[in-house]
Amino acid sequence: MNEEPLVNPEVVGMVGDWKGYVEAKLGFRNHWYPVRFSKELGEGQLEVVQLLGEKLLIKRIEGKVYAMRDRCLHRGVPLSRKPDCYTKDTITCWYHGYTYRFQTGELVNILAVPDSRLIGRRKIVTYPVEEAQGLIFVFLGDEDQVHPLKNDVPPGFLDENRMVLGKHRVVNSNWRLGAENGFDALHIFIHKDTTLRHYRTFNFPIGHTPKPGAVQLVEDADGPKGVMDDFAQHDAVWDGVIDGEVVVSGPRSEKVSGTSASVGTSVWLPGVLMVESFPTVGLTQYEWYVPLDESTHLYVQTIGKPVESEADRITFANDFEAIWKPHGLDGFNGDDIWAREVTEPFYADDFGWVDEMLCEPDETILQWRRLASRHGRGIQQKSDLR
Repeated sequence: MNEEPLVNPEVVGMVGDWKGYVEAKLGFRNHWYPVRFSKELGEGQLEVVQLLGEKLLIKRIEGKVYAMRDRCLHRGVPLSRKPDCYTKDTITCWYHGYTYRFQTGELVNILAVPDSRLIGRRKIVTYPVEEAQGLIFVFLGDEDQVHPLKNDVPPGFLDENRMVLGKHRVVNSNWRLGAENGFDALHIFIHKDTTLRHYRTFNFPIGHTPKPGAVQLVEDADGPKGVMDDFAQHDAVWDGVIDGEVVVSGPRSEKVSGTSASVGTSVWLPGVLMVESFPTVGLTQYEWYVPLDESTHLYVQTIGKPVESEADRITFANDFEAIWKPHGLDGFNGDDIWAREVTEPFYADDFGWVDEMLCEPDETILQWRRLASRHGRGIQQKSDLR
């Protein structure tokens, strides 16, 4: 029986040069994604995570994290339903005793059939794992497609002196709505009442449109692929007027130059936003929109800061907990979360991609869709989940 297509083919045929983006409802394969913070997985700890529709087991063994598909080869049951780990680097299926090694996925024993010819000849799919800046990254894809982690994170994120703090939570929308919400120059309107204005001096218009030259594509062969938007080259709108009357105004200060809360934003494959000088000068916000399934994503929110001493680390950690987490990641980004979730129904049947009515500032979003379609290394399909 033919499997139902993941997206409506009629829609795919109408979106032209970014149809690959529409097809990537479950995300792009053959990329690195953060799934947890390193501190959340202790030695010997086993956890179930979901990524691009796949259920995975991750476990830390002698300091290193391994990732294995959460499905027994025998009858397809999830190993996590009752995880039996009789040795530190194996997991045994609770149903019939099939036993696998985490490092390789190899079937090393069948406890109820120790002489089976299958032993040593079969293995569960495993995926590469790397830890960087306090995050656990999993490369979900094919063995011959593994790329360096540096090609799937924004420039500067891996700098040695950069300290990164953050949180994650599940958002009830497709990952693409997360990425577009973050990179959408016009969505600044929903942040006009942000409490961040009490903790920094900045100019924050209610809207702004890129001038020619503001948007640049980064498509180097050996490096991350992304779209950069320089807010310094924008036309800003400070007052909203209806029938000649100013009805809303954006915060503006004579103490600072510039037209926006940050120097600029950029979005990078496989779906990560970088916001410079945000939530204040000297900090950089990095946020991932990690596909869980077609209608939810893991929102991994982080803030990075260059630190030179232990005193710098302590100061940043204190400020993060007291100011930037509650007023930035929780408050400011809380607006983004509910906006994505109420947008989700419009795009859920895929016709939103052709029914939407974009305007001039949305050219940045179209550039992102085209770039992602050109450089995504593979589209996760439902058939990949079997």
